[in-house]
Amino acid sequence: MTKTLTTLLLVAGVLTGCTLAPHYDRPAPPVADSFPTAPEGYATAEVKSGETRRAADIGWREFFRDPRLQALIATSLENNRDLRTAALRIEEARALYQVQRADLLPTVNGTAAFTRGRTPASQSITGTDFTGSSYQAGVGISAYELDFFGRVRSLSNAALAQYFATEEARRSAQISLVSEVAKAYLAERSYAEQYEIARDTLKARESTYGLARQRFEAGATSALDLRDNESLVAQARVAAAQLARQRAQAHNALEVLVGKPIGSIENLPEPMRLSDERIISDIPPGLPSDLLEQRPDIRQAEQQLRSANANIGAARAAFFPRITLTSSAGTISPSFSGLFDAGTHAWTFAPQLVLPIFDFGRNISNLDLANVRKNIQVANYEKTIQTAFAEVADALVARGTLEDQVSGQEAVRNAEAARYELSRLRFRSGVASYLDELDAQRQLFTAEQALVQARQLRLNNAIDLYRSLGGGLQESSAVAQQAPAQQGTVTQ
Repeated sequence: MTKTLTTLLLVAGVLTGCTLAPHYDRPAPPVADSFPTAPEGYATAEVKSGETRRAADIGWREFFRDPRLQALIATSLENNRDLRTAALRIEEARALYQVQRADLLPTVNGTAAFTRGRTPASQSITGTDFTGSSYQAGVGISAYELDFFGRVRSLSNAALAQYFATEEARRSAQISLVSEVAKAYLAERSYAEQYEIARDTLKARESTYGLARQRFEAGATSALDLRDNESLVAQARVAAAQLARQRAQAHNALEVLVGKPIGSIENLPEPMRLSDERIISDIPPGLPSDLLEQRPDIRQAEQQLRSANANIGAARAAFFPRITLTSSAGTISPSFSGLFDAGTHAWTFAPQLVLPIFDFGRNISNLDLANVRKNIQVANYEKTIQTAFAEVADALVARGTLEDQVSGQEAVRNAEAARYELSRLRFRSGVASYLDELDAQRQLFTAEQALVQARQLRLNNAIDLYRSLGGGLQESSAVAQQAPAQQGTVTQ
């Protein structure tokens, strides 16, 4: 009995190394071999700093050099609820895989039972009523499937691929969190700087309005000049109120991402101005094919495709016979005291073969379903690659144009500031009207606000490029975090 059972288990172990799943071939990336060039009239952005590392090799502490932003990102990685949920999803997927993997090996149970019953005379060998008891103890294997056609193996591989996909989802969530915290921080800083400009402008216009009112009351200016000044004060007050609200809302959004009140973070450094931010922007994009290994969301989509491919093997195996093994070995005795005496040993061996004959098309439908789900995952994988390609392409195209935009906006601000000073001098010299000064003041305020917004756009674009190339997963840049070994083949 023992030799037979051992032989069967060894044969099953050898045969179950194979499955009926189709051979997995990675779909060809449905994108161009290179990223698009800059818009007409603009040179393609070049790496000026000599940076040769991939984005995935640059730690976020090096990429984001603002100490306050570094502290906020570190806090968010510890407290953000979405990231915490993603980590728990990994534990869930690991447990599900271990449950599925356990079916590859037989489950051995210890059993103990007591039975007492009455046999009527009509069924008794002696022709009289018989009442007896029996005690049993032993170990047994219950309904262990000999996986000759790889059904259980395929299900195990599918669960393993889902586990890997969940790990990649957490990595993708971390990259997104790092970039979202940085962009939310820059948005709060942008509103803060624009509010500061609006507040200073309001104070200056209120002072100017006071002088204009005095001049009007003295008969030196017209009512039109006074009303123009009054309108500018009201506009500055509206702008300041709007920016104060937007700054508060941006602060609230940042706190949600960080996961705790920002005021409760100890030793939080003072913020930098947008003009002082030194975010790394010169990152070499590499080739589109590099995204397959750098982006966790693409690796996640591929693992989901592998899982769907493995499920086809399980659906195919359902067409073949299923062999299950139930066996037990132990002792049986009519009395408890004699349970382990000589001559009480007993065993059972009950293999069962189930061959599907007619199931109203259930197995065929399950196979069709598995194939359709694989095709869905192929489309999802290709769509993920296309989205990643578009994100990198958009960031690269914007990189050069935003540099020119910021430079141009700085020139506009400087020109408007000089114009405002000249208008003031011309008015005080009696060469120009007061309306020229008011118009110059209005244009300067608009130019200063636009410059802050342009700087924010440029920094946001650098963050988008960093994220779309797979950066933000590691804290330091000493050693790049390698893609898991399981990306090549699904093994266990």
